[in-house]
Amino acid sequence: MGTVTGYVTGINGNLANVSFDGAVHKNEVAYIIVDDARLKGEVIRINNGVASMQIYEMSNGVKVGDKVEFTGEMMSVELGPGLLTQVFDGLQNPLPELAEKCGFFLQRGVYLDPIPDREWDFTPCVKPGDHVQAGTPFGSVPEGLFKHQIMVPFTLRGDDWTVKSIKEAGSYHVRATICVIENSKGEEKELSMVFSQPVKQAVKCYDERLRPDEPLITKIRCIDAFLPVAKGGTFCVPGPFGAGKTVLQHMEAKNGEADIVIVAACGERAGEVVEILQEFPELEDPKTGRSLMERTIIICNTSSMPVAAREASCYTAVTLAEYFRQMGLDVLLLADSTSRWAQAMREMSGRLEEIPGEEAFPAYLESTIASFYERAGKVRLNDGRVASITIGGTVSPAGGNFDEPVTQATLKVVGAFHGLSRERSDARKYPAIHPMDSWSKYSGVVEMDRVEEARNYLRRGNEVNQMMKVIGEEGTSFEDYIIYQKGELLDAVYLQQNSFDPIDAACSPERQQEEFDVLFDALTQTYDLEEKTDIRAFFNQLRQEFLDWHGFEFKTPGYEEQKEKIKAFFMAKAVI
Repeated sequence: MGTVTGYVTGINGNLANVSFDGAVHKNEVAYIIVDDARLKGEVIRINNGVASMQIYEMSNGVKVGDKVEFTGEMMSVELGPGLLTQVFDGLQNPLPELAEKCGFFLQRGVYLDPIPDREWDFTPCVKPGDHVQAGTPFGSVPEGLFKHQIMVPFTLRGDDWTVKSIKEAGSYHVRATICVIENSKGEEKELSMVFSQPVKQAVKCYDERLRPDEPLITKIRCIDAFLPVAKGGTFCVPGPFGAGKTVLQHMEAKNGEADIVIVAACGERAGEVVEILQEFPELEDPKTGRSLMERTIIICNTSSMPVAAREASCYTAVTLAEYFRQMGLDVLLLADSTSRWAQAMREMSGRLEEIPGEEAFPAYLESTIASFYERAGKVRLNDGRVASITIGGTVSPAGGNFDEPVTQATLKVVGAFHGLSRERSDARKYPAIHPMDSWSKYSGVVEMDRVEEARNYLRRGNEVNQMMKVIGEEGTSFEDYIIYQKGELLDAVYLQQNSFDPIDAACSPERQQEEFDVLFDALTQTYDLEEKTDIRAFFNQLRQEFLDWHGFEFKTPGYEEQKEKIKAFFMAKAVI
């Protein structure tokens, strides 16, 4: 079948209308030829012989009559060994190599192979005559900390394939044929270590989808105990600009119990992405003591890059996550920020002249966001291993307004909501997650009944605080004032952490449970305090004792001594 070609009949920003003769399908990749440059695009609508195509590059200079070549292939990514430690753009171009070739200012129409052109030490795990299907490993290569499995392409149709031949253990080029499989019809396929996977086609090469019931430990007390995230679950972190979304993502990436971390900067400001690129290689992986970058992939598509590529970067990231999930690994995908992706959708929808929804976002905003988060999950693979993808997306609502469409559409599909507060951020509280506005449907490291009882002290303390702003401290009863102080104690010593302290920055689940037990005991006591000055002095001292406790290594003599000191201090004033 010959290549389908066409020509540009209209151009509006990064949307081109292309007239063509032949067969073209939706999500097909095409190239517009402009001044010897090939600008990559994707067909997003076909109507009466005219394809509407979003261009993933700057569209300056595109004019009516320019030639267009359709590839017949879906928008895809390349999967294989060599992906870890890489920094890609939204189209999976390796940015360091791109910068090396083009200089500081990247040229449009330049596309490089994402998989490094090198040899790997291959070890087969199947033999001729073995049965294989899509997603079946047929060998492995060592890559950094992991045994990178080489798998049958996920797009392989049918399950009647057998291994005809396979190379012996040895060093082979990443694109060399190392395995040949055939089906009952005699059709053969040659397999290398690399294959392509359409980004908008979810990988479903697993036996069963499981309920996400195991907590994803982040070592952040506020999250693990009060607002837990599950392995294979979803969560969103909306918040106003400067409230600490990126810092929180850094700590989740560093301390989260995941094998692979994928960061998708889908439209975040360039300055923040530069910060990620500079800091991630410097972050020490607490599991290995080496650079966190060794198990990280960064998809970098800043707000200064072409708008349409924001969508591609989200789908590229989640497809890479599915690839590593198929190896039996737990993957954490952090998307920052989905608001910019939604704004790109709004821009494209306007150019397509579609009927707008709320705030001019497209009517399909909710379904598109849902389809992205639904690719998270905990699964049992065909060989019985359990693996997961956990997706956390930040949302940047204008003015911190959580009622805007992107935040509301996200809240309908995620399992946990970590809303950042401008008020708490300005008060230098880290993390600035609002403990009463936020929620989670998952279970954490502490029994949820006790957590809810503790949260009730926060809620009642906040009510007393609001009342005190009107009538003053002197108009508040002793009972109400103690409730207020208990709420402040819980907030200060458990919900906040000192990210500059190497011990308090990461709190193990065992330590979280033990600290919560002591704090819960202190909160539920009735105290013999008669004056507000005594109440204030008592809780201030108790708060300081807890903060001092955070500075001791877990289970050391000093830690145990401080624990007993805290218990003795508050029990001395308790009514027994």
